[in-house]
Amino acid sequence: MPQHRRRERNPVSQSSKESRERNELRKLPMMPIRDMVIFPHMMTPFVVGRESSVRALEEALNGERKIFLATQHDARVDEPRPEEIFQVGTVGNIVQSVRMPDGNIKVLVEGIERARAVEISDADGFFVATVKVAKPLPEVTPQIEQLVQRVTSLFEQYVKLQQSLNVETVASAIRTDEPSKLADTIAANLQLEVPDKQELLDIFDLPERLLKIADVLDIEIEKLNMDRSIQSRVKRQMERAQKEYYLNEKIKAIQKELGRGEKSEFDELKKKIETAGMPKDVFEKAIQELKKLEAMPPMSAESTVSRNYLDWLLAVPWKKKSKETRSIDHAEKVLNADHYGLEKIKERILEFLAVRQLVKNPKGSILCFVGPPGVGKTSLGMSIAKATGRKFVRMSLGGVRDEAEIRGHRRTYIGALPGQIIQSMKKAGTKNPVFMLDEVDKMAADFRGDPSSALLEVLDPEQNHSFQDHYLDVEYDLSQVLFVATANVLHTIPPALQDRMEVLRLHGYTEAEKLEIAKQYLVKKQRDNTGLTEKNLTFTDGALTEMIRSYTREAGVRNLEREIGNVCRKVARRVVKNGAKHKETLTAENLPDFLGVPKFRDSMVHEKNEVGLVNGLAWTEVGGSILQTEVQVLDGKGKLTTTGQLGDVMQESAQAALSYVRSRAHHLGLPRDFYRNVDIHIHVPEGAIPKDGPSAGITLATALASALARIPVRSDLAMTGEVTLRGKVLAIGGLKEKLLAAHRAGIFEAILPVDNQKDLPDLPDNLKSAMKLHFVDSMDEVLKLALEAPLPELRDEAPDVLESSVLNVPPSGVEQRPHQ
Repeated sequence: MPQHRRRERNPVSQSSKESRERNELRKLPMMPIRDMVIFPHMMTPFVVGRESSVRALEEALNGERKIFLATQHDARVDEPRPEEIFQVGTVGNIVQSVRMPDGNIKVLVEGIERARAVEISDADGFFVATVKVAKPLPEVTPQIEQLVQRVTSLFEQYVKLQQSLNVETVASAIRTDEPSKLADTIAANLQLEVPDKQELLDIFDLPERLLKIADVLDIEIEKLNMDRSIQSRVKRQMERAQKEYYLNEKIKAIQKELGRGEKSEFDELKKKIETAGMPKDVFEKAIQELKKLEAMPPMSAESTVSRNYLDWLLAVPWKKKSKETRSIDHAEKVLNADHYGLEKIKERILEFLAVRQLVKNPKGSILCFVGPPGVGKTSLGMSIAKATGRKFVRMSLGGVRDEAEIRGHRRTYIGALPGQIIQSMKKAGTKNPVFMLDEVDKMAADFRGDPSSALLEVLDPEQNHSFQDHYLDVEYDLSQVLFVATANVLHTIPPALQDRMEVLRLHGYTEAEKLEIAKQYLVKKQRDNTGLTEKNLTFTDGALTEMIRSYTREAGVRNLEREIGNVCRKVARRVVKNGAKHKETLTAENLPDFLGVPKFRDSMVHEKNEVGLVNGLAWTEVGGSILQTEVQVLDGKGKLTTTGQLGDVMQESAQAALSYVRSRAHHLGLPRDFYRNVDIHIHVPEGAIPKDGPSAGITLATALASALARIPVRSDLAMTGEVTLRGKVLAIGGLKEKLLAAHRAGIFEAILPVDNQKDLPDLPDNLKSAMKLHFVDSMDEVLKLALEAPLPELRDEAPDVLESSVLNVPPSGVEQRPHQ
């Protein structure tokens, strides 16, 4: 409503008073505006914030509500000078004004007429302009009518093309009989820059202004038509099925103009093939594939397959070799610096280097390191590469069950790739790397094939010079690769694969070896990992020995390294808290402060000799261990029960041991039919762990003899060996691991088969000197050594001794066994 009242009170075109004063000079408050041009007959809202503009607005509101609005040249200037403001502006009528909470004023101004500033002065902090308004409006002539029709027609086209304008709103705004108002309304709605709009405001002459607006509309309509044409053409092209082909053709045309055309790309591929050093048949196949690629359409699926195939042929090393370091002295230094002990392994590697010096092109060796976890199998392969100066690549075979992982997929399959052998050779970049096949004993087989069988060709020195990958489909020479396989056990590796590898066993470490490894390698490594120095933390030999005995029980040193790292982290926390000068010395006495209660007892397995309880020795994938065997005799009818998850072979050993004891009943002081009145229960503790193998035979037989004869077995003695029905003791495997397990458990005397005397040279000297070894040939010798007292021997047929000596004696053994 206020808007309509203002318009009635201040008419523009019909006021006779203002018509008479058009050529008069008037003084009005002046407000510079930025980023916009206000035309006559235009309603414009904006916010006033500058102090000078607020004062000018207040002056106008206190007077006739008239104000002169002119655009400043640079919108970035906060306080423009008079010469930085356009001279031509618009006299406006303030329709509404609202003061906002932040102090700014929001105003709605209606442009009345254009005017030129003759003089601009400063009064009380705001500009006052002496303006000269426009001349009286000319009469409507035929020329003006013609220009009005042209401008109206062009503007209607412009509005239809310009999507940002509302067609209905603009159309209603230009419905007027006043040519001047029409011209200013159109000018106000044109999407132009500020200087272009100011240029239209500067034109006072109506015909000239209409003509200029017509020219501007012609240019803008042409621009909009061009943009629309381009957009529609692009849209049609993007919707076409061959849009990708079109764009690629344009790229090729541009590359051709730049001298990098398709032909030069094929020439570059051919040059790479010629310099790759491929064998003759591979070279011919690559050239043939390149010719096929040239003849194919660039966007066909087959061309992508061919290009990928050529890329793989070029990526695989055909002639590049690492320069080998053949110095035996250098290799020995590297191996000794990286690993402690392992003399046989180091000796074999040095032999390999010696042969390399004498023979120009020897066949590649295939070594297989077998041993428990944590003894350094994988790191040894890296040391071999370092010692020989070769590249090192590793392929983990754990869980691999697809033959294509080794040989790759044929090219007919989508997404086909070469196998891991060829991919690793590409990664190595040379044709003679050290290639580690990790966890070769953990491969599986299913309907997709048997990867262990695929490895037969790879690991056979007589065949691997012509290894054929399914994807490459050409022969590739692997004979110069030094293959190193690792495994925890051998029995899961197929015999054919075992036959192709030179097996080198890595046994568990003795306590002395672990101590040296910790001092020379592990402590330094963990100190570096936690940011400590020797000034912050030192380990005494007693602390490391206690850590080995009471906090780890393993064949390797992984858990020992973890415990050392645990101590280092706790010390690092104290260093951060107390300062860089904080120092800790780890001793056997303060070790529990860092690692807590000891996890293992550093004492004998049993504190005293007991009936029916024997210390056996077993071998597992993680090294040797003590296998405690318990036997209890109960009332019954001759039933033999075995518990503790014993495998078939071990159960058969129990049957054989019982048969031996029955055959020797007379020597044990038992009646021949003693088994008819008793049940025998054999149990091996840790029932959750499966156990199998024949080497517990003498352990089972000794436990049975002890339980039936009621004679305790020595607790400071361990034994291992297979027993026959006649009581013969047969050889076993894993001797070193088993004796190391006994040594770790605090047992320093062992009974072994006489046939295992040949394995004595493999035992460390410190182990041989620490252990008292008894080599036996028969069970009679075992019982003489193991039982606390000699067996009673009856010359005549004994009465029912079993009833008096076995069943009527309170059982002892398992219940009296101290907790460990």
